[in-house]
Amino acid sequence: MYKIFMLIAIPALVIAWIAYILWERKMRIEEKKRPKQVSERLKKTRSELTDWAKKMAQFKPPKHEKPPDQDNQSKPP
Repeated sequence: MYKIFMLIAIPALVIAWIAYILWERKMRIEEKKRPKQVSERLKKTRSELTDWAKKMAQFKPPKHEKPPDQDNQSKPP
């Protein structure tokens, strides 16, 4: 009885694994063909990031003018 069960179960298991591998491969190929979906949240975040980058590109740091007496003190004698 055990031999009969094994003679049926092992080939069935091997066939099932082969079918599963082929199905997974087919699904991967189909997913590569489809365009990737971009969520609204991701679009909003990207636009906010580009706006921030443009703002930072236009940013100019304030220039600090030193008083004339500070220039003399900072130089070593």
